[in-house]
Amino acid sequence: MRFEELFAEISPEEITDNVFTLAGAVFPVVTVGNEAQYNSMTASGGGMGLLFRKPTTMLFFPSNRYTLALIEAERVYTLSYFPDEYREQVLFLGSKSGRDSEKMKEVALTGIALPSGAMSFQEARLVLECKLTQITTPCFPDDFYAQEAIDYMSEPYRDLGEHRKYVFGEITGVWMKKVLEGWGADGRCVSSNYCATPASIRRGS
Repeated sequence: MRFEELFAEISPEEITDNVFTLAGAVFPVVTVGNEAQYNSMTASGGGMGLLFRKPTTMLFFPSNRYTLALIEAERVYTLSYFPDEYREQVLFLGSKSGRDSEKMKEVALTGIALPSGAMSFQEARLVLECKLTQITTPCFPDDFYAQEAIDYMSEPYRDLGEHRKYVFGEITGVWMKKVLEGWGADGRCVSSNYCATPASIRRGS
């Protein structure tokens, strides 16, 4: 099945999900590559906003992540958001590295190529395509004032000699699922995981 048959393109301004839900309560899957070879990982934290006057996503990565190296090389990636029923598979993608495993063959999700050739999954309900804008390495401890921020940036990786990186990507495309199982025959929402969708898509336009 082609991507355009499952998903309808919308603008970033038409995303109706709460940004704090997308950044915190729902774990996006970050995917880099093409149909021949791609890798995914589970992200947590981050956010969305405007950078250089363009809609942008922000992610946090440990500097040794395989997916981060792929983002640096490819400079295009997707963020895919799933209904709760796929939570186990989403977490599985964050449980091991694609550098030394076959997790993309093991995960019970179906890869699908966007029109650009970037990859997402048929089971996703919301897909953001991003073009790498900037990777920043926080270097100065004095830049952080809250103790939680200081602990977050340093403690988990002190023994490994690793650090975190901020990844900023311009949102170049947004797609929502066309066929929404959460809508009943009477037009009422029966699953909030599917119903946060612009009316234009529900009408099939």
